[in-house]
Amino acid sequence: METVYNFINGKQVASKGTKAWPIYNPATGQQIRQVFMSTADEVNEAIEVAEKAFPTWSRTSPLRRARIIFKFKELLEREFDSLARLITEEHGKVYSDSIGELTRGLEVVEFACGIPHLLKGEFSEQAGRGIDIHSTMQPLGVTVGITPFNFPAMVPMWMFPVALACGNTFILKPAKTDPSLSIRLAELLKEAGLPDGVFNVVHGDRNDNEILLRDPRVKAVSFVGSTTAAAHVHKVGSEFGKRVQALGAAKNHALVMPDANIETTSNALLGAAFGAAGERCMALALAVTIDDATADKLVAALKPKVEALRYGPGIPKEGEKEMDFGPLISQQHLNNVTGYIDKGVEEGATLLVDGRGKKPQGYEDGYFIGGTLFDNVTSDMVIYKEEIFGPVLGIVRAKNIEEAMKLINEHPYGNGTAIFTHDGGAAREFAYQVQAGMVGINVPIPVPMAFHCFGGWKHSAYGALNVYGPDGVRFYTKMKTVTTRWPDHQVGNQAAFSMPTL
Repeated sequence: METVYNFINGKQVASKGTKAWPIYNPATGQQIRQVFMSTADEVNEAIEVAEKAFPTWSRTSPLRRARIIFKFKELLEREFDSLARLITEEHGKVYSDSIGELTRGLEVVEFACGIPHLLKGEFSEQAGRGIDIHSTMQPLGVTVGITPFNFPAMVPMWMFPVALACGNTFILKPAKTDPSLSIRLAELLKEAGLPDGVFNVVHGDRNDNEILLRDPRVKAVSFVGSTTAAAHVHKVGSEFGKRVQALGAAKNHALVMPDANIETTSNALLGAAFGAAGERCMALALAVTIDDATADKLVAALKPKVEALRYGPGIPKEGEKEMDFGPLISQQHLNNVTGYIDKGVEEGATLLVDGRGKKPQGYEDGYFIGGTLFDNVTSDMVIYKEEIFGPVLGIVRAKNIEEAMKLINEHPYGNGTAIFTHDGGAAREFAYQVQAGMVGINVPIPVPMAFHCFGGWKHSAYGALNVYGPDGVRFYTKMKTVTTRWPDHQVGNQAAFSMPTL
């Protein structure tokens, strides 16, 4: 059985751990690899080599660091096809979606290539008589990324390109369900010229997370996962003196206004709710209408489209058209999503399209579920309150715009949201009032470009700074402000005992 190794100090290292985790191809349900959970000694070794590599790497010029990131970008582009196929093999998403994931990760790499400009700091000449003030942005030290299964390339690349470019060393702890991509990224960084020890990968479970969260040599932790885990990471990491950015769950609403083009809107909702089998924190899981007439038109447009969704293996057979989405990540997650659909029926939502029990021919052992559409979802239902993380879309019928906004703003999650309308005034007011970190106006998945920041509100994110963009640079650096006055030999200096002023 092929084994996925750790990557420590510039080379792949077999773990001495005894707990093996099976890695499956979700389309076939067959085990294809295994990964061993790292021992405490192996996690400590990764921290140690990262700490030893930090002084030299942090003193490497930003321009030199940028050149290595540029080379890494070139190698990523060279390997796009093989990397996308590896993502699809272990995660299950369709090939074009894997390419899209890599592309969005590459955008952050491109942003990090501009680090000499991003680290210029500030300068004020003659802030006081003969006094200048300047600030510098210095790296933190050893930083850590703990990442989820749904984006094995993109989410790590939200983190480590900026961290490395700023002069930090980095330890990546990827999801154990699809870890192979992380090793390929490490190999490409080494090929790009990154010194040994600057980037390391350790595989593990919650015990390994706790070591990383508590070790005083680790200065910052970036996390993406469930809200329960995000809250824990933020709490423990903060208690142990680390900077923490921790992204949790989501339940994103789309507000469909009466003037929205129903054909365009239904297509947007179809892709946003069912793409990647709904395993996206920015998936639109709920469509809120503000009158029954709009809801009826939306249902009439959506129902046949959901019924016609094609799902199957992420890479089709030669000559066949690519599917709309692939399988879920695991049998356990398939059971979870099926359980939510059962619960929705039990609670009285109207099941318009049932995706349960659907298996593509020849892939009966895969973790497949078809697109599912509910109508008459209400705010007291579990399928409204909780993140399903599967291909399930619910229609919520509000009586008016005030009720619709109240529903969205009172939901405990505030990752992303969208409005579909031709009314500029309504869209502007929605964007201003809605309690969510990322807003789309006729854009179903408003994931910001790399030169802006990704981050939700409420229980979707913990920590003061968002991921990538300007906040990413601020997160991975600490500011030092230097106030300078050179002696004037013609003027005597006297002791000053009051608060200095300029």
